[in-house]
Amino acid sequence: MINRQIKICELNTSKIKLIHEKEKIELIKKAQKGDIEARNKMVEGNLRLVLSVTQKFSNRNEPLEDIFQIGTIGLIKAIDNFDISQNTRFSTYAVPMIIGEIRRYIRDNSPIKVSRSMKEIAYKTINLKEEILKKTGIEPTIEELSERLEISKEMISISLEAVIDPLSLDEPVSEENENTTLLDQLESDNDEFWADSIVMEERTRNLSKKEKLILSMRYLKGLTQTEVAKKLKISQAQVSRIEKNIISKIKNSED
Repeated sequence: MINRQIKICELNTSKIKLIHEKEKIELIKKAQKGDIEARNKMVEGNLRLVLSVTQKFSNRNEPLEDIFQIGTIGLIKAIDNFDISQNTRFSTYAVPMIIGEIRRYIRDNSPIKVSRSMKEIAYKTINLKEEILKKTGIEPTIEELSERLEISKEMISISLEAVIDPLSLDEPVSEENENTTLLDQLESDNDEFWADSIVMEERTRNLSKKEKLILSMRYLKGLTQTEVAKKLKISQAQVSRIEKNIISKIKNSED
C-alpha cells in the first residue's frame, strides 16, 4: 500500500509527476520483485488515472474519498498482476481493474439486502422497460409491464422500489447467473468504451485546445479534413499535418 493515505479532496493532479511508459515497465518489474519504493512511485504516478475512474462513480451513495481509496487498491493489484511480456499499455490494463475493484466494493457494502427472486423480477422489468422504450420511444406503464411479464402490478412495484438504490445494479441478476449483474446487462456495450474513454482522456490531456478540437471534429463528429479546414479557416494540408502530430503525441503519450 501507499505509505500515506491520500484523500481525493486534497489531490492536486497538476503536481503528479507523469511517468513514461518505459519507466513504468521498469518500475513494475522492480515492484513485482518486492521493491516498495518502486511500487509507491508507480502508484503515486498513476493516481490521476484512479481519480478519472472515481469521478465516474460520483452519483453513487458512497463518499468519493472511499471510492478513491478502493480504486487505489485496484491500481495496486494492476501493478502486481500486470504482465510486462504482453504488448499492452499499463493504463489499458489498469482501468478495468480499478473499475472492477470499485464495483465489488459498492456491491459488497450495499446496505440494502434484497432477495434474489425480487431482484430477478426487477431485472426483468427494467430490461423489458428499456426494450420497449428503445422500440417505441414511450415509457411503458406498470400495467403494460405487468401484462407482458405476467407478474402482478403490486409485485413489480415492490421489486422496483426494493432496488431503487443504484447500488443494487451491481447485484447478480438471478440465482442461475450470479456472475452477471444488472449493470452488466444494461451497460455491457458501453463498458469497454467507458474504460477506453478514460484512457484516451489521459492520453489527450496535454493536447492544445486546437488539437483537441480537430480530434473531436475528425473522430467524434466524423468530419473530413476538408470540412474541418473550412470550419477552422485553414488549409486541408494544415489539418492533415496537425492530425498526424496528434496521432504521434497520443502514441508516445505519458499515461
